[in-house]
Amino acid sequence: MNIIYHPEFLNSNYSQDPAAEKGRILSILEELKKEDSFNFIEPETARRKDLNLIHPPEYIDKIYRRNKLLYQIAALAAGASLKAAEMAWKGESSFALIRPPGHHASPSSSWGFCFFNNMGIAIENLFKKNKINSAFILDFDLHIGDGNINSLKSNSQVSIFNPKARNRKKYLKEVKDTFKDAGEHDILGVSAGFDEHIKDWGGKLTTEDYKDLGILCRDFSDRKCKGRVFALLEGGYNHQVLGQNVRAFLKGLQKDNT
Repeated sequence: MNIIYHPEFLNSNYSQDPAAEKGRILSILEELKKEDSFNFIEPETARRKDLNLIHPPEYIDKIYRRNKLLYQIAALAAGASLKAAEMAWKGESSFALIRPPGHHASPSSSWGFCFFNNMGIAIENLFKKNKINSAFILDFDLHIGDGNINSLKSNSQVSIFNPKARNRKKYLKEVKDTFKDAGEHDILGVSAGFDEHIKDWGGKLTTEDYKDLGILCRDFSDRKCKGRVFALLEGGYNHQVLGQNVRAFLKGLQKDNT
């Protein structure tokens, strides 16, 4: 399992929002570094032409003028997402451990601590290079990824699923049933938010549930997505459990699930 990560993501000075809170990324790093099977890889910053896959020039300029450090880190997060998707296309499952998140970033607007649509940029890059003809996106963040939807709705070859069940058992069943009924795709992208945890804002899922979500994603990827899967970090705000939840999901996502 590849972990796409850059030390700059530890920088909490780009914003005062909860997604940039000091210690957030560190809480995940401490858990992931317990695993010998996780391979850490540094990304490059996304170029403007990469950001233009989703965002018009005037919006990109607006973010740059607002805060140059914010622009730098957001572009680096987009670059990590590009890397994760490219490696997944090659058959190497990857997770982008990034700040800031992206699933609330629409082409010309954003909210919810997001600035560039990391998932949209990563997926559209693969389409542009003719590497894929279809994609399935699972977004299990507490909040519906309106930015993902708005950024990719014009692409009829992209399917996006946001689970809505309010009960944890029904939630997992909803994901399982959706995967069962879905057609074949060339890649699975996961907007992985961990704020549905019982000790986070959503108050619903357990740490073991996140491992089960990883197993479901791995199984779906193997059966219907040519074994290609990548995930991008979105929400999750309780540092006491965040790292454990991310680690559980990634262990489920691994082929051996151990």
